Amino acid sequence: MTALSRTERAVGALLGSAVGDALGAPFEFGPEGAFSARFPRPGHGGEMCGGGGWDPGEATDDTQMAVLTAESLLERGGLDLPDLFRRFQRWAAAEPKDIGLQTEAVLSSGDPWDTAAALHFQVSQRAAGNGALMRAAPSAVHFARHGREATMDAARRLSALTHGDPAAWEGTAVLHELVRVALTGTDPLAAVPDTLAVLRADQRDRYATVLAPDWHPDLATEFNGAVWPCLGSAVWALRTTASYEEAVRAAVDLGGDTDTVAAVTGALAGAVHGAGAVPPRWAEAVHVPLPGFGERVLRARDLTDLARRLA
Repeated sequence: MTALSRTERAVGALLGSAVGDALGAPFEFGPEGAFSARFPRPGHGGEMCGGGGWDPGEATDDTQMAVLTAESLLERGGLDLPDLFRRFQRWAAAEPKDIGLQTEAVLSSGDPWDTAAALHFQVSQRAAGNGALMRAAPSAVHFARHGREATMDAARRLSALTHGDPAAWEGTAVLHELVRVALTGTDPLAAVPDTLAVLRADQRDRYATVLAPDWHPDLATEFNGAVWPCLGSAVWALRTTASYEEAVRAAVDLGGDTDTVAAVTGALAGAVHGAGAVPPRWAEAVHVPLPGFGERVLRARDLTDLARRLA
């Protein structure tokens, strides 16, 4: 990996995730290969096309929740879970364009912050979506300096706010750790075996399968809206490409939950390749509305500032 500064990689992770989200949003639930069919030649522009209810460059709930996480961490001086839950509730009550069914059910349940997700999981037995993974870039950057154990623990606690299934906790913990490794300038793919070794035993095999070097998203047994195939697809995109742009294109071309797979891929690829690898034509188009928080709309410069402060 090249000698980039930690700050460049941190900005790459946060901005890269937002760019991936906005790039993938118009292709959500579409077929495999739809992105390259429309934009066959990389680097020729127009890819931030909008569609499916999204304006060109508009970020989805993935980045909106990520920004709320970042601002809570900075304003509260660290992990204040009740504060973050209240921010999420305020956002959800403002009827954002998109919100995951699982996340919406927990945030609108009226249950306390520390039991809402667990109670929902007890009843539904379905809470392994990628809705905690998608928003993890800011917390991955923030907790990276505290080491592996602390960053993975923070990931689990943040995931458990909205997702009661341990699969969601462990997937987010893996992403936190891989970003932490990338921020040091080390190859995150080389850290996969050691990361798997410290996962909960009941989740380890599931993640070992999708993070294996020979795994391909076509081998997924669940839709990539589930947390483990989503993470596996992002790691596959990083492993099989040589640049940020190639990785995110590959992620969107998988079809399915394109905004989130590309957001997670963008966080990893941004941390590996740095902010300078994010195409300016994409970054300049990105904007993040925050329903429930006035008329605020964040742009690339705001995301860059958040990342620098988090790092």
